[in-house]
Amino acid sequence: MNTSAESQTPVSSPLIATDIVKRVSGPTGDMTILHGVSMQADAGEAVAIVGPSGSGKSTLLGILAGLDSPTEGVVTMQGQPLTDLDEDGRAKLRAQSVGFVFQSFQLLPGLSALENVMLPLELTQQDNVKERAMTVLDEVGLSHRASHHPLQLSGGEQQRVAVARAFVSKPTLLFADEPTGNLDSATGDRITELMFDMRKSVNAALVLVTHDDELAASCNRRLRMNDGRLSEL
Repeated sequence: MNTSAESQTPVSSPLIATDIVKRVSGPTGDMTILHGVSMQADAGEAVAIVGPSGSGKSTLLGILAGLDSPTEGVVTMQGQPLTDLDEDGRAKLRAQSVGFVFQSFQLLPGLSALENVMLPLELTQQDNVKERAMTVLDEVGLSHRASHHPLQLSGGEQQRVAVARAFVSKPTLLFADEPTGNLDSATGDRITELMFDMRKSVNAALVLVTHDDELAASCNRRLRMNDGRLSEL
């Protein structure tokens, strides 16, 4: 898909990336990590990005989420080109529309499970924060561990807290970077089922980077990244 983002932004596509190029400077000169990558994710759709280490998958995910900027090209999130926004504007859009699940959980160790889940709601100054966070913790089966801190939880429990945090604000977009990478197979399967069930409940688009073929096969579409170029599988 090489059409412009402006002309191809239906309401049903919360994420569109058009001709994304990423170059970085190195000791031997500029290096191109992404070569004209284009893709989109529709509401309720799960898209897996697979490929070898160093192929550019995580770099692309960071750009799609507005955590990094492309050298060229446009990412349109919720109909809004990210290049039109400053960092505060991108952060506000992420807080309103985006959930994240990472391989390393990324929970704040000084906060309880409940407080970690409350955080996205507090950052956007929403109402009934504690009640809403507890409801979602209950949905992931951890309301009885609400007062525990991350180091008091198993890896699977920490990832369930991370999933609850990602969905508590009912995002339209979810980005997941190797969400089962630090978990054993059985626990990873439970996290996958939980994440997909919650995604369906809010009709969010999911963009998932993974080395797990079984997890990728659970998605609606699979894309392969190789040497900074993206292709359909």
